[in-house]
Amino acid sequence: MNGANPANKQSLATSEPGEHHHNHPDHTHNQVDSSHSHVHSEESLRRIINRLSRIEGHVRGIKTMVQQNTPCPDVLLQIAAVRGALDKVARIVLDEHLTECIGRAAQKGNIELEIEQLKAALDRFLP
Repeated sequence: MNGANPANKQSLATSEPGEHHHNHPDHTHNQVDSSHSHVHSEESLRRIINRLSRIEGHVRGIKTMVQQNTPCPDVLLQIAAVRGALDKVARIVLDEHLTECIGRAAQKGNIELEIEQLKAALDRFLP
């Protein structure tokens, strides 16, 4: 895990080819227990991780711009681009959640809890 503290990472395990499960054992969100498992496809995880990696590189580029005293309008333009990229990742995560996680919760009879957790997350995410 690139030298990072594994206690701060979510656990990942593969149960079947093309599926990953991850849990959030370290934290709760708005007093809502979010320790339930999610199953996401390899393709979905790859898309999200690739986008986040590009955003990470973009943010490093902005840091370099600031260190090199790049004009503020240019820095702000790049910050706006990162915001847009993060919004796109959020849309992908939300779409994945709506199509996969909510559907599974409905099949298992946990739809009310899943919707409550989604509302709590959206309350924090949306301005």
